Amino acid sequence: MRVRRPSAAMVVALIALFFAFGGVGVAAGIVPLAKRALVADNAKKLAGKTPAQLKPTSIAALISVRSANWSLSPGQANTFTAACASGERVVGGGYDHASGDVLAFDARPAPDGTGWQVNLESLSPTSSAAGAVYAICAR
Repeated sequence: MRVRRPSAAMVVALIALFFAFGGVGVAAGIVPLAKRALVADNAKKLAGKTPAQLKPTSIAALISVRSANWSLSPGQANTFTAACASGERVVGGGYDHASGDVLAFDARPAPDGTGWQVNLESLSPTSSAAGAVYAICAR
């Protein structure tokens, strides 16, 4: 029985396999070094403070929700705005309606970025509508 020589494609595949396994070995040696470097860099940023001395920053401290009530007479349309406090910028918003049939034509940040605007129209010819506009504000 005669042994055949491997084809060129088989040789290329074996070389690629060799480098693929070799790359994992190299990466496995580098990852522990990278972890130590990250810890050392974070230690510089902490300036020797203990975990008890660090004040955690809460998302709740940076985000607030502002609201403004709205009401529409039957068939009336109007623009309503929920404004952010001084020093805050709007990042989102919305509206709800507690009563009546309402159509929202548009909902967007106010042109100056300090609140959320909603264009609403009451669809009922006989009953009024009411609800609230909400602005999600960030410091």
